[in-house]
Amino acid sequence: MSKLTKNQKLALGKIEAGKAYTLKEASALVKEITTSKFDASVDVDVRLGVDPRKANQMVRGVVSLPHGTGKQVRVLALCTPDKEAEATAAGADYVGLDEYIAKIKGGWTDIDVIIAMPSIMGKIGALGRVLGPRGLMPNPKSGTVTNDVGQAVKDVKQGKIDFKVDKTGIVHTSIGKVSFDADQIRDNAKEFISTLLKLKPSAAKGTYIKSIYLSSTMSPGIKIDPKSVEEN
Repeated sequence: MSKLTKNQKLALGKIEAGKAYTLKEASALVKEITTSKFDASVDVDVRLGVDPRKANQMVRGVVSLPHGTGKQVRVLALCTPDKEAEATAAGADYVGLDEYIAKIKGGWTDIDVIIAMPSIMGKIGALGRVLGPRGLMPNPKSGTVTNDVGQAVKDVKQGKIDFKVDKTGIVHTSIGKVSFDADQIRDNAKEFISTLLKLKPSAAKGTYIKSIYLSSTMSPGIKIDPKSVEEN
């Protein structure tokens, strides 16, 4: 096991063992315990009381973060020629169809999100082996398969993210950057967790939100009291 660095020891020393912090406290503390020289992402991990193996307990959704993600999201709009100007005006980084399908077949995946029109999904189906494992496959449930290409691109650029519970029952996502102020981190985390609460499957029994942890890319996790999420 590797030894802790001086900065890691200092960070751990600021977290009270066994304490569940309020979301407000954790949002300020995560900035204090982050010592990376780059602008680290702020992540939220929520363990849910669901069985993801059962279709009626799958939790998946989208959320628009009030302050965005702080990331430069590279968007590819796969659309027909009549929608290309709309996609470009909305801020898509790459716009086209057949030429990009060919590039992806060749292994190109230098993008974060793909927006596609329903009418061309037949062409994209063959890309499943490349896009699926990378989480890039367009999906109507996440709003990335739509005829309103321009609005979909704007939503993604402004901080709309999609999330899905993993096979262990945990939902993990980035909700900002350490350079955000504490209130912005709190607002984004609150919006994400509130969205999870709204998506509680009716088949899920017992405690739904089992644990919440807030961390940055290289910091320890800070345990959050779920009851504090709804506090002002």
